[in-house]
Amino acid sequence: MTLPARPFALLISDLHLQVSHPRTLEAFLVFMKQRAVHAERLYLLGDIFEYWAGDDDLADPFNAQVVAAIRAVADAGTAVYWMAGNRDFLVGDGFAQAAGLTLLQDPHVIETGERTFALLHGDAQCTLDTAYMAFRAQVRQPAWQANFLGMPLAQRKAIIAGLRQGSRDAHTEKSYETVDVTPDAIEAVFAETGADVIIHGHTHRPAVHEHGAHLRYVLPDWELDAEPVRGGWFALHADGGIVRHDVTELNNLVP
Repeated sequence: MTLPARPFALLISDLHLQVSHPRTLEAFLVFMKQRAVHAERLYLLGDIFEYWAGDDDLADPFNAQVVAAIRAVADAGTAVYWMAGNRDFLVGDGFAQAAGLTLLQDPHVIETGERTFALLHGDAQCTLDTAYMAFRAQVRQPAWQANFLGMPLAQRKAIIAGLRQGSRDAHTEKSYETVDVTPDAIEAVFAETGADVIIHGHTHRPAVHEHGAHLRYVLPDWELDAEPVRGGWFALHADGGIVRHDVTELNNLVP
């Protein structure tokens, strides 16, 4: 297999890795071995896990396998960066140290090829979903997180399971517009960061959107345990160019 010139960065989000989705996990592991190790940087832009109950769950065999894959890429010389999603915002310093990565604030700004890019997960810009925005504001508070992480791990997982089911039920009742980013919120990110381009995930609606002279790229989610298979990543090159790659480009995936 002949690879193109080493990209400046690869960007992925919304894999929702979980034990019940083994093919999605396998695709992630293949991606890390075949592609991530050849990039200068790797940006994990949220919801890599379906949920994260706390860094005291690092010893779980499934979690340990994912962390080991990230660590192997970091040890190979790729700088790895992590941004919290709405499912794995409890990732902390213990995880970062084990995986050999750097935690980022949302949004995060990078520059290459005379272009400025704002990277974000995307959930903070879904401002029409007022119920979620209130929940997000609560669970991102340090006091709430400290209280929650002080509970036994099994109790936390039970609470998260209930929240996940509630989220699935509520999602079916929300309109398309409610669960998408809003133009005003996106324009605020452009104004705040001075970016030419925004890259985000969260909505599971991969596309390229024009905002006047600015562009917004939406990352795909990954799902290889149901049909149709979907997933992919963006390669950001040193000249500022962006190329979308599909998960079917990976070799030796589980059939």
